[in-house]
Amino acid sequence: MDGRELNALVQDDRMHRRAFLDPAVFDAEMERVFGRLWIYVGHDSQVARPGDFLTTAIARQPVVLCRHRDGSVRVLFNRCGHRGALVVAEESGNAERFRCGYHGWTYHTDGTLAGLPLSDGYGPQVDLADPALGMLPVPQVATYKGFVFASLAPTSPSLEDFLGGVKTSIDEIVDRAPDGAVEIKGGCHRYVVHANWKFQIENLCDMYHPAFSHESTLRADGRQFERREGDAGAPVRGNDGRSLSFWDQTGMTAYTQGHSVQGPMPRAGEPDTEVYRRYRAALARRHGAANVDRVLTLTRHNTMIFPSVAIQSLNLHVRTITPVAVDKTEIRVYPLHLRGAPAEMSRELIRYLNLTHAAASFIQTDDVEMFERQQQGLRTQANDWVRYARGLGQERPDNEGGYRGAGTNELGMRAQHRAWLECMTAA
Repeated sequence: MDGRELNALVQDDRMHRRAFLDPAVFDAEMERVFGRLWIYVGHDSQVARPGDFLTTAIARQPVVLCRHRDGSVRVLFNRCGHRGALVVAEESGNAERFRCGYHGWTYHTDGTLAGLPLSDGYGPQVDLADPALGMLPVPQVATYKGFVFASLAPTSPSLEDFLGGVKTSIDEIVDRAPDGAVEIKGGCHRYVVHANWKFQIENLCDMYHPAFSHESTLRADGRQFERREGDAGAPVRGNDGRSLSFWDQTGMTAYTQGHSVQGPMPRAGEPDTEVYRRYRAALARRHGAANVDRVLTLTRHNTMIFPSVAIQSLNLHVRTITPVAVDKTEIRVYPLHLRGAPAEMSRELIRYLNLTHAAASFIQTDDVEMFERQQQGLRTQANDWVRYARGLGQERPDNEGGYRGAGTNELGMRAQHRAWLECMTAA
């Protein structure tokens, strides 16, 4: 696809429906967006021990995140150097070596060839030490405070430059961990949405929809169900049926890289429980008693790191977005635990995510339904454009290189589409 075609798909306040429907556009996205940017592949706590591994994909290319015996974290193409078969078929696990099920070729966890059956059958014209016969490494791998990203591009700006202002979101979460680190454990919710991947990333910082998409979760007073002990329920809609200005007050910030964040969330009070008092005491030992309230005051709630991952700070989880086809997306939701916090808090987090983000939960099922309705509706010829004009022109610069507006402003989507277009038209 040439630049003229692609430029015609994006305007300041809209995106052409072809961007969500055309397989040719999707193929170009895999090469120019997911094939060039830093893509989140996992957290280093998911591969805590030598031999631990996790499989995923970047731009439809299967990869393995693993811990080598020297302690380093590697990201390898999941491909046998012999006949090209997928080597690691499991989603996660631990292996001393990776063995291809086709002909038994075996690889160390750094991807180098460890051995093969009947190797004497290869003559001197075959160099079995050739690195090309291994499970080759992805060109670039970098980590920020345990969050592992990889890039298929041989060169690019540093990961920290790519993250830009959203580093603050990760910093705040890590500061809330009494031991100074976070970890992913406890499995994940994994499901497939029959819709384009961009619908999910648009939705993650969309505060215009909760009062309507999630109406079934509201009580008569317009508040949602209680999420945890001592919670009064989030105020989603006023008694007059209109969305509360609460959502505008939270604010929205968007960045040139396509990232967006929603927040800060107003402090709604803290639970007066023995567990929470132990947690505050643990934070005081790390940060000092005078700093605990500051650490617990979040400036972020939802964070969308374009194009592949979202992190939610208030209800801790990581959500990965993996495009499969133009109308098919895999979503994984992982609980994000605070190391050093009481074990009861981790159990409560798992319970909460089961309520809100499981396949049959209160919240996520509403969003999935809407994504699939969008995919179906855009097949009509009624209107070629999808609109994102809410708050257009009302943004103002913030102090981290972004632009800020009201919480229901659609500037996050507009920033994503500008970054998308820049990737798609770059040389």
